Amino acid sequence: MPPPTHLEPLCTAFIRGLDAVLGDKLYAVYLYGAIAFPEADAGGDVDLHAIVREPLTDVEKAGLKDLHAALARDYPPSGADMDGYYLLLDDARRTTPPVHQFLPGAIDRSWALHCAHMRAGRCIRLRGPDPTEIYPAVSWPELEVALWQEHNFVAKHLPEYPDYCILNLCRLMYSFQTHVVVVSKRFSEAWAKAAFPQWSPLINGARASYDRGHPDEDQTLLAARIAPFYEFAMEQIHASLGQPQPEGATLT
Repeated sequence: MPPPTHLEPLCTAFIRGLDAVLGDKLYAVYLYGAIAFPEADAGGDVDLHAIVREPLTDVEKAGLKDLHAALARDYPPSGADMDGYYLLLDDARRTTPPVHQFLPGAIDRSWALHCAHMRAGRCIRLRGPDPTEIYPAVSWPELEVALWQEHNFVAKHLPEYPDYCILNLCRLMYSFQTHVVVVSKRFSEAWAKAAFPQWSPLINGARASYDRGHPDEDQTLLAARIAPFYEFAMEQIHASLGQPQPEGATLT
């Protein structure tokens, strides 16, 4: 699928810059996440995978740093919201979560989920072959591990990013219950409001805050109300797995 119209200038500049910095070392570039779904809006992060044939040199890393600074300056706000991984081609062909070639110590812990999205065509191909020629098929146990990694991030950042966490908990409940992981936050929040209407006001508040760019007053209000929703979501997730909720899994 092509990039959204509002992102075309950014995508053109990004590929041009990658070619200048990496040359033949660049193998493929894919965008994924919310922008790859029909219900996407004009805002939000631009998630990406840039796949290279060989490890990056220090000179190339410096060039990429300058490229992203230029994109943030020249194509606001999306140019400043590019978030993703530079990956080795050999690593991208494995199911093991790959190491970021640009940021030391960063590992794509959601790799299995990203592979599922790519293979389902929920991506925008800027350069490279059909994603199924690179990204491996993943099993449900591998997806479940990645979902729990997503949960761990949410659990750690509940008071800090309550709007994001509420929306992601909707997606986690849906995926654990249905075993369908190729789904957007917008779809899963609509599902959660229909399935659990008692939480609709909170979910609506999280969406409004997320769309407004996380105002501090929204975050403060949502943070005060997120604990019972987290507890509810964990009950739903463990029930869908046929497991009792483990002791200590709730917040106080």
